[in-house]
Amino acid sequence: MDPKSFVDSAVLLLVVAAVAVAVFRHFGLGSILGLLVTGVIVGPHTPGPFITTEVEGVRHFTELGVVLLMFLIGLEMKPRRLWELRRTLFGLGSLQIVVSALAIAAYFKLFQANWSTALLIGSSFALSSTAFVVQMLRDQGDIASRHGQTAFAVLLMQDIAVVPLLALVPILADSSALATEIPLWRQIGLAVAMVAMVLIGGRYLLPRVLDHLARTNNREAFLLTAMASVFIAAMAMEHAGMSMALGAFLIGMMLSTSRYSIQIEASMEPHKGLLMSLFFVAVGMSVDVGVLTQHPFEFALHVLAIITLKAMVLFVLCRCFGSGRSTALRVAFLLAQGGEFGFVLFGSAKALGVIDDLIFVMAVAIISVTMLFTPLLVKLGNWLARRVEDAPAGIHDRFRHAAQGKESGARVVIGGYGRVGHTVGTILASSGISCIAFDTDAVLVAKWHSEGHPVFYGDIGDPELLATSPMQGVDLVVLTIDDPHAAVRAAAMIRSHAPEVTIVARARDLASCEALLRAGVNKAYPELLEASLRLAAEALEALGTSTEDTALLLRGVRDTDYALVRESEE
Repeated sequence: MDPKSFVDSAVLLLVVAAVAVAVFRHFGLGSILGLLVTGVIVGPHTPGPFITTEVEGVRHFTELGVVLLMFLIGLEMKPRRLWELRRTLFGLGSLQIVVSALAIAAYFKLFQANWSTALLIGSSFALSSTAFVVQMLRDQGDIASRHGQTAFAVLLMQDIAVVPLLALVPILADSSALATEIPLWRQIGLAVAMVAMVLIGGRYLLPRVLDHLARTNNREAFLLTAMASVFIAAMAMEHAGMSMALGAFLIGMMLSTSRYSIQIEASMEPHKGLLMSLFFVAVGMSVDVGVLTQHPFEFALHVLAIITLKAMVLFVLCRCFGSGRSTALRVAFLLAQGGEFGFVLFGSAKALGVIDDLIFVMAVAIISVTMLFTPLLVKLGNWLARRVEDAPAGIHDRFRHAAQGKESGARVVIGGYGRVGHTVGTILASSGISCIAFDTDAVLVAKWHSEGHPVFYGDIGDPELLATSPMQGVDLVVLTIDDPHAAVRAAAMIRSHAPEVTIVARARDLASCEALLRAGVNKAYPELLEASLRLAAEALEALGTSTEDTALLLRGVRDTDYALVRESEE
């Protein structure tokens, strides 16, 4: 593709996406549906200009967005919380795959001559879309809710089940194709080895490399190393025949307890957002409108049957596992669509001759269209759930806050954790006030983090860090940064990002104090003048002035913006 055509394609994509997302957001349908419709419009299966015919290649590339999305979810999911979800993960998740596969296979047996093909189709459609569901849960702030955690556990089990499902494809093919495949026991052994490698590397090797780069203040290499580790883990899982998203999730979970987790999340978020948007566009481009028009009744029947069967199975199983009606309804409609890994399973089946071209094209269209309906299904599920809202929950209440970490829910954020920041944090903690601190000195962060203080590596003036979950809903920001220029920049960024938050800051002198106030700080206290005032107060009390009079004098100096001291300096 020459530069001109590339620029033309990029302009076409951006213009259509901007209009579609704006329109769909205006009507409350969400940006994901707008991106899917964008893909249909600019795809090769509709009349008018299109950006490329290599839809499969684009979809494979944009799956990197799903990888980064699962990595960020892993950063929020501590290993002990995953263990708390084991009953839902292995129990509900496994049963959902088996029962959904059998139900859908029984339906497709009405259209297929043999059970093997129907079983493959049922197993492929039993998977749901991790990309769609997790992104929607994050957008709606529901990833830590009961239905969000239940849905996530089921999705994670589906990613784990990819190995046996891929092994099922050659088994259903003819014997010659089966003979050339890797034995199942060796494939499982390779998968276990790759998972162990990812877990050990993420737990012991990667944190040491990141710590070295942070201590040398090499931020570019820090980001590139973190990103490379994500894709190495994803590549390892892919070579083992597993989902790339599973590898990214595991490496993220290993880093979730690291003091660098929040800064890594802030650095990765913009890249994830761009690739995820392109992924949704690529899914929309996969919708073959020609197939829909050639077999409209059969296609519509398949879409309706798959959504209905999966929703019914999920609802019944969720109820059996103790979920309330509203949670079961939300999960059922969240996971009723087909999944992106169905593209891979159907592609493998087509290559081995298990299915013909018509079934493959129809299957890809069904997966894409069920994804297209997902935002509408979620709205329907939420509406039904509100009508049958649960009574106070029982055992499944443990899901409500399962994804929240010790750094979430903090009322105060401290920027800079040197001598002043540490003093402020200690006093707040002794008063029972939750706080979280950031500092760019990796040695200092390592010292306090090892002693149990909620201190994380990060630049409080980084706009991406300000958009992370620990920074949401705080009541107060305390800036104790020693560098005056960095403090002013951070104050301006915080005020721009959170206009309502209260900011108090430490300043070196009156000039720094005035600069901070202009940047949006509510209160700034000049360190040198405060020390001088404290000495003056001690001198007055030593000479017989009462403590009350001294305190009143100091309060008057501060309330008049240090006017008395300013006059003495002139």
